Amino acid sequence: MALLPQLPSPVTLGDQAYAAIHEAIVTGALKRGEKVTERGLAESLDISATPVREALRRLEQDRLVERTGPRSVRIAQFGEEELREFTMMEDALRALAARLAAEKSTAAQRREMSDCLDEADTLRGRLHDAAPGTGAERDLVLEIQGLMRHFHMLVDRASGNATLVQMLRTVDAFGSEERRNGILSEVRGEHAKVVDERYRQHRVIFEAIAAGNGERAEELMRAHSHTSNISRIATRFPN
Repeated sequence: MALLPQLPSPVTLGDQAYAAIHEAIVTGALKRGEKVTERGLAESLDISATPVREALRRLEQDRLVERTGPRSVRIAQFGEEELREFTMMEDALRALAARLAAEKSTAAQRREMSDCLDEADTLRGRLHDAAPGTGAERDLVLEIQGLMRHFHMLVDRASGNATLVQMLRTVDAFGSEERRNGILSEVRGEHAKVVDERYRQHRVIFEAIAAGNGERAEELMRAHSHTSNISRIATRFPN
């Protein structure tokens, strides 16, 4: 039989509900261990329960929610060993994405990465003037963190591998809360220099990608991801 042309994939309400709930888990709007119902989510999204039910089935497959009843779920929580295993997977996947981005990224994609880092640098300058412990400092820290997350997303997309991007998107959600809490606790005090170094690593990774040096980009991203993940685990499971 002759090959048929591929049909465009429409974005359904179920897709939109999945993306919205997934983002709420990543950003912490939905907390680890929080119980939610299909009806409550549907009302929040202003849609019917059917697409929410579809979205929750997909999130169950991603292991981001756990079914607690016919119409209710709990946002998943993970133990220390499980989180360690997730971070090991993330280190390897991010390193591969950086290598592929160095080999396959377009000029437009590299420009997006550079613009993202430039915007973060501007906010970083303002952060040094913010009074410690204030709401202004917290807002700047979270905005910078959001830009760094966006930078990683741009690198992932530039890999040009849809399967890899989906795997990273799922793994990324597992440690979102630890990332947010960790950066807020570390930005001042004895860990400030460590945070500054992790921040500067993004620019060095970009330079390797822009130079088309896949091996160097992979090496740098693996080390950066590993260092960040050690901090995440320490935040969640302090000794």
